[in-house]
Amino acid sequence: MLASLPPVLYSRDQTRALDATLIAGGLAGLELMQRAASAAWSAVQQRWSRHDGMTVLCGAGNNAGDGYLLACLAQAAGWQVSILTLSAPERLQGDAALAWQQARDAGVDIAPWQAGSELTGVLVDAMLGTGLQGTVRPGYGAAIEALNRSGCPVLALDVPSGLDADCGVPLGAVVQATATVTFISVKPGLLTGQGPDCCGELLFAPLVEFLPDSVPATMELLLPERWQSCLAPRARSAHKGRYGHLVLVGGGPGMGGAIMLAAEAALHSGAGKISVATAPEHVAPLLARHPEIMVHGLADAAELGALLQHADALVVGPGLGRSAWAQQCLAACIAADLPRVFDADALNLLARMPRPPALGARSIVTPHPTEAARVLGCATADVSQDRLQATLRLVELLDCHAVLKGAGSLVASPVSAGLLPALCSAGNPGMAVGGMGDVLSGLLGALLAQRVPAAKAARYAVLVHAQAGDHLARRVGEVGLMASEMAPVIRGVLNQRGVV
Repeated sequence: MLASLPPVLYSRDQTRALDATLIAGGLAGLELMQRAASAAWSAVQQRWSRHDGMTVLCGAGNNAGDGYLLACLAQAAGWQVSILTLSAPERLQGDAALAWQQARDAGVDIAPWQAGSELTGVLVDAMLGTGLQGTVRPGYGAAIEALNRSGCPVLALDVPSGLDADCGVPLGAVVQATATVTFISVKPGLLTGQGPDCCGELLFAPLVEFLPDSVPATMELLLPERWQSCLAPRARSAHKGRYGHLVLVGGGPGMGGAIMLAAEAALHSGAGKISVATAPEHVAPLLARHPEIMVHGLADAAELGALLQHADALVVGPGLGRSAWAQQCLAACIAADLPRVFDADALNLLARMPRPPALGARSIVTPHPTEAARVLGCATADVSQDRLQATLRLVELLDCHAVLKGAGSLVASPVSAGLLPALCSAGNPGMAVGGMGDVLSGLLGALLAQRVPAAKAARYAVLVHAQAGDHLARRVGEVGLMASEMAPVIRGVLNQRGVV
């Protein structure tokens, strides 16, 4: 009844289209509601079996119908159940009205919500679901705030009330659920932006065995089983030239840490040879830390061109700075016809240009939301309001692949790649520390050097980086997790070994 997360995600409108198509194909809407209620009841029994009471808050649509039927199941099991309505149930229509009638006929206690209404037992949010249009109205907002203050476990049905199902953005007051069970499809907003904080534990109830092919998905969910074959097993006759020469450019004066982290990640990610072009003051520390890396101190950025002639892939930006030296290095990297990663200060310098250049289908940009906003010429809040659209705008503007970092990192590619945008649900808050982006850029560069095509490299690197962060957090905890600890763990993930 409850299943693992599926390989594709559907938007709110696409999920409604799926629902309508299933019903048009002969599956009764009330049957879908009953299946949803059964899945929610299974979630309650698995997590809160020691409770024997439930309060269900019901709104005005089909989400409320799921809540009414769940209340029937709980009461039939001997629980003390009450329903608080945010909209007069007599106004319900269709299947939701039938669900209310079943609860009424079963003798479930049903009363209007009002300030001071008692909230006890397991609380069920069946108020708004995906049906929210615009900002949460005051009456619903008061109920949401009371639910959040209650201290009781909260199960949200389909989508926490007040959360935009597509973008993961609160539309006013929003339920902070202990767990969310979502039906038919997983919606992107549950996994990106503030969605994961609002959902708590995310559970999936497909309700049907197969979804109609006539409704396209909006996004791919990055799963290991699809992408871990990007790197083929190495032949016994392998030599370092087969795995590419990666050049990393960065580390302006006083900023050597970022390029060191990127190079270290690349070293642990399988590139055959690694060169770093950096300010002369960073040569000795880099060589002392990793003698395997060839380090070139560039007093004059004009020297970079000769090094790039021998490269198979390129990373530019970690610790680069925004000086004249940095701008000259970036210009050389833009001119290089190589698979490339543009990160950090490379993006900030691109944002200063009147119109950034088309970087091409072998290039990847890896901004966090503020860097993305600079490149797009908008506010960071605008990026956060619709992370997917911001990522797609980056692809269109720069004509390359784009990774928008953050909770639920997104990856998008030019249409020619033939791939859906992708979302990574792995990763954890401990990774929100300085240097993690530098590690990702080094991993990405190493995959490009090993001839992984850019579209695949972007998706696989984001997934491996997040998985490594999760492995590391399980071992040492989230608080105090350091980017410098990531490289050996990434190596373990790439070798498909269990890391504990």
